[in-house]
Amino acid sequence: MDTPAGKILFITLGCAKNEVDTDRMRSLLLNAGYEEASSVEEADAAIVNTCSFLASATSESIEATLELADEVQTGVRTAPIIMCGCVPSRYGDDLPQELPEVSAFVRTDEEDGIVAVVDRVLNVERLAPASAPEIKRTVEGAVAYVKISDGCDRMCSFCAIPYIRGRYHSRSAEDIIAEVQDLARGGVREFVLIGQDTGIWGRDLPQEGEGPHNLAHLMRAVAEAVRPLHVWIRVLYLQPEGMTDELIATIRDVPEVLPYIDIPVQHCSPRILKAMRREGSTEEYEALIARLRAEIPGMVIRSTALVGFPTETNEEFEELMSFMDRVGFDYTSVFAYSREDGTAAARMEGQIDEDVKLERAQAAMDLAESLGFAATASHVGTTAEVIVDGIEETDDGPELIGHAWFQAPDSDGAVHLDLDEASVGDILTVEFTDSFCYELVGHVVK
Repeated sequence: MDTPAGKILFITLGCAKNEVDTDRMRSLLLNAGYEEASSVEEADAAIVNTCSFLASATSESIEATLELADEVQTGVRTAPIIMCGCVPSRYGDDLPQELPEVSAFVRTDEEDGIVAVVDRVLNVERLAPASAPEIKRTVEGAVAYVKISDGCDRMCSFCAIPYIRGRYHSRSAEDIIAEVQDLARGGVREFVLIGQDTGIWGRDLPQEGEGPHNLAHLMRAVAEAVRPLHVWIRVLYLQPEGMTDELIATIRDVPEVLPYIDIPVQHCSPRILKAMRREGSTEEYEALIARLRAEIPGMVIRSTALVGFPTETNEEFEELMSFMDRVGFDYTSVFAYSREDGTAAARMEGQIDEDVKLERAQAAMDLAESLGFAATASHVGTTAEVIVDGIEETDDGPELIGHAWFQAPDSDGAVHLDLDEASVGDILTVEFTDSFCYELVGHVVK
């Protein structure tokens, strides 16, 4: 196809896993002759990749789609809307009647067929089907999220992900390593390995042969594949049960792998964890965290706390607060329990009043911020490597924004540098001179 098939506007809502899915669809469409639009005014079609992890995220996705529908109708031409991702996967059968403004709905497991969907919506005819690019990524910048698995088998009683994304399935090591090598050649300097449950990667793959068979093997193979380059490897969404001896040794001993762990505990009360269909207890979690910090020098730990779960008592909430205070996570995301349709917890008796849930969430967030701000401030006067991510306009003029190895991109705050000290994509040694909230100020020393 010699002339462009049309211009597509991409809008992504939700987590980094959705960003990866959008990036894959973008690559397929660009390879098929489409171009990317930078605004509604120039778009021939708009793709909205939605989130439905929580009821609030579903509402946000639908509201954003309706606002876009109003916007595309006000210009000189209209642009059909294609809704992709979690909302169609969760509510697909009901959506055509509920959202007549949308021209097509694409579930998460149908996204590799996005070219045919867009062709149909825009009445584009092809002599032959569009070929798929070898590496389906279009990442720009120094950081790339790499999805190593999808779906989940845990069936936590509060979570709708298994109903949206399906059963757990690992990507092959061959595909992951090829993608990482391609992105590294394109200038990516940090690879963030993600999935709903990264710690069990490989469990569903053939165990014979010499290839990687578990997450520790995979991380070592990825590190070896890009060792000639100066890169970082970070892994997120590790469940506590996934912290094997071999994985701890890999994080400790492989230079490219950052000593940073995102390990969502959700709660510490054995009774609440059992009702959540999760394992663990205060004693087990404290022992694990103590071990990680003892065996991996400088270990940075991010976690997640879920408050207001059905039947949670004041005493169990205070137990969680005390646990958070004692272990002192570097970063903690706090969520108030959301009653999600189709989940086991939504049917439980003993639902907590919304006002109580919000009060508990605010108290837990205040504690998490107090601990996190102190952890951030502890880096003042030290030096560490920083990746420069971009330029930000401030009241005092433009400045460079980056993140240190102990800050997960898009999650944990940033490092602020003078504009003339470096370029986007550089990895620099920075001395930190001040902090505010989760942010750090520094200057380049190397």
